[in-house]
Amino acid sequence: MLKVALLYQTREGQTARILNVIKTQMEQCGFQTAVFDVRDPFVSIDLEGFDAFILGCSIRYGRHHKAFCQFVENNYQTLNARPSFFFSVNLTARKPQRCRPDNNRYLQKYLARTPWKPDLVDVFAGALLYTRYDLFSRLAIQLIMKLTGGSTDTSKDIEYTDWERVDKFCRTVAGHLNNSVRQKQTSEQVGTVAEASA
Repeated sequence: MLKVALLYQTREGQTARILNVIKTQMEQCGFQTAVFDVRDPFVSIDLEGFDAFILGCSIRYGRHHKAFCQFVENNYQTLNARPSFFFSVNLTARKPQRCRPDNNRYLQKYLARTPWKPDLVDVFAGALLYTRYDLFSRLAIQLIMKLTGGSTDTSKDIEYTDWERVDKFCRTVAGHLNNSVRQKQTSEQVGTVAEASA
């Protein structure tokens, strides 16, 4: 059974919610999972103990969180050496012209500057959680929403996450990992046959 580390950083919790859905689906597909918040100072993350990685991070004011970016910078060689997958969560992905990896500029800017090269990336719309923001964030995000055609009603929260898209991401990741297992088993079988014939 492959062990998959699920690593994330969230602000108000929507990225964590998405990751927990991914965790459930990956376990239903037969993978063993463990979830880690990269900011948690009390948790030691030994990446060497895992066969694959799924990472998720939200964006605030156009940038992925600093601690998450630093974590990737510190561990990109291990991430690149094994199957790894990344999803970005931001409110601009609520728009059709910003909802794909190739047209979401925040995701593209991050991928262009990180040494990490995930096997698969995706972008999910997050949630507009006015009731959870502090006063400064509420006013700042309300202004951004006004400028970009979003909701400015601070009395209610709106979830934009497309859960069918999250489900598709999980199925694609599971398929990729299953293919990796089959390729490894085939390679080992070929090696065994070659040794027996020598």
